[in-house]
Amino acid sequence: MMASTALSDRNTVFLGTAPTLLQGEITLETAAHTAWGAAVTAQMYLPRERSQVWQQITDYPRWIHYFPDITQSHLLPPTSPYSTSKRLYQAASKTLLFLTAHVEIYLKVLETPKQSVEFHLESGSFRDFTARLHLQDFATGTVLTYHVQATPTIPVPSPLIQQAIHFDLPTNMRTMRQAICQ
Repeated sequence: MMASTALSDRNTVFLGTAPTLLQGEITLETAAHTAWGAAVTAQMYLPRERSQVWQQITDYPRWIHYFPDITQSHLLPPTSPYSTSKRLYQAASKTLLFLTAHVEIYLKVLETPKQSVEFHLESGSFRDFTARLHLQDFATGTVLTYHVQATPTIPVPSPLIQQAIHFDLPTNMRTMRQAICQ
């Protein structure tokens, strides 16, 4: 696991070092989250202003371009006309070893404009699922921090999930950066 290094930029804790992020590296920490789940925090630098990044990450149908395993991503009608949150449906397909898993989730989405997006499981193919995207001004661009913790309903040992994350997430984050920076 990578050690966290505190940088002086607004007292934010970054995984790795500033030069690593500025050189395009994706920093990643994984941990167990329940016996069958995993938690991950990933960071990347985007050479775009925070407001530009915000517009891209809150365009939820575009997420199929950021994460290749996501096959559907769209907003749902609110549960109440007074609701301050959004609702999101996502479906994905992932092959691990010889097993292909199809998952779908219904998420409650809470946005803090131009700062963060939180996703909370309403229902779906997970026992639990939470995620948070946080944007931070850094150098001439933005650092995006993505934290997720989840436990699938299909029992897959945590070490296997962590290994899959280490393999897939950096590639997915690079794909996300490429789509956002086009």
